[in-house]
Amino acid sequence: MRLIEEYRKQFIFILLGSLVFLFPFFKASYYPLALIFLIAGMLLFVIPSGSAFFNYLARESDAKAGKLITMIQLFLTTAILLLISSMTGAEKFPLFIIGSAFAITTFGDGIADIINIIEKDRKQSADNKQVYSKVYSAKSSIVFLISGSIFAFISSVWISGFTLAVPMGMIIFLSVIGALTGALLESMTRNEDNIIIPFGSAMAMWLFYMFGFNVDTIYLLKVLAFSFFLGYLSFRVRIADISAMLSATLMGVIIIISSDINWFFILLAFFLLGSMFTRYKYNFKLAYGTAEGKSGVRGYKNVFSNSLAALVLAMAYGIFHAHAQVLMAAYLGSVATACGDTLASEIGQTFKGEPRMITTLKKAKRGTDGAVSWLGEGAALFGSLAIAVLAYFLIQENMILLLMVTAGGFIGTNIDSVLGATLQQKGYLSNNGVNLFATISGAIVTGLIYGLVV
Repeated sequence: MRLIEEYRKQFIFILLGSLVFLFPFFKASYYPLALIFLIAGMLLFVIPSGSAFFNYLARESDAKAGKLITMIQLFLTTAILLLISSMTGAEKFPLFIIGSAFAITTFGDGIADIINIIEKDRKQSADNKQVYSKVYSAKSSIVFLISGSIFAFISSVWISGFTLAVPMGMIIFLSVIGALTGALLESMTRNEDNIIIPFGSAMAMWLFYMFGFNVDTIYLLKVLAFSFFLGYLSFRVRIADISAMLSATLMGVIIIISSDINWFFILLAFFLLGSMFTRYKYNFKLAYGTAEGKSGVRGYKNVFSNSLAALVLAMAYGIFHAHAQVLMAAYLGSVATACGDTLASEIGQTFKGEPRMITTLKKAKRGTDGAVSWLGEGAALFGSLAIAVLAYFLIQENMILLLMVTAGGFIGTNIDSVLGATLQQKGYLSNNGVNLFATISGAIVTGLIYGLVV
């Protein structure tokens, strides 16, 4: 009976998605629609937790909070998005994007949650004990991506048909990007799904809408299938968790469409090398307390901290064609830095002597942030060179570029060590923050060298 109740409440939440079909009737002004969502959210907030209405609608998270928090968050976030659209202008932030984000949250996340309920019930039956947290699975993420894309597309076609003419290729592309972003955010969050998913999905779609991305549908589906296959394969062999799987898929789609599939192969080579050397002498590193957590399984923080600079540069390459060569060099420099740093860390930790601090050259304990050794420095050079050589064969057969990327990656890796010895040790930056700034530094250094030499 309890399971039937959960399904019923979930279906009610999913049916909220049908509200998007009313959106076009407010095309003259979005303020009344924003006001309706705002008032609805405020009314839901004052409903007492013991009332029959509350018990009829409250999902498990609502019951814990004592408020209909999921609907309140969704309605208030939608109201904010509508107000932003009203202030910026319907052509700059169109209504169909907000409707798509609403559909992705209700239909996509709602249908995926049904899969999560089934997985949770199976886990409870297998373990013979109550499971209180949501159970995430790759299956639910796939369902989210598919259902979210379909209903985002339907909503976009419906709303844009009344409000703003949009090319079909762009609608399909934005629907996929929005659903993929939503699925990723769903895997990253626990309690704020109905704030983060609609807002994040809307912002992602708006970004690509503003830059006019209009992608051939067949090509998009091929790229999506290819990227997801590689991400799912990484998940199955325990290189990545669900959030990393979706992060890699999103990056694959954006990088390939913005630049070229070979650019993605370069980034993929870094992840493969990093994962391989993470498990290199893993028990040795584990004994000294320096091994990567979760048996080396990567999460979204690791993916984005090492690849966000590359992602932005790939997008810039697809937009600013006049600076294509410099952006390409910077992209390769950021990936070379990420690879050099990962190999320096994973191989350098197996150094049997005492490393030295990069800032003072004093001996330091193994695994100390900012500590380096000749083995680690050699690994950094090897990692940077590996990316440069691969770029030589896949992107541009240019010996000068090869040397620039190697140098940029090696310098970026040592900037990482300096940041680790200073800002990370003082608690100003986390390891992921250091990785992000180091990859940005490697990109800047490589771009500057390219600009000065070429």
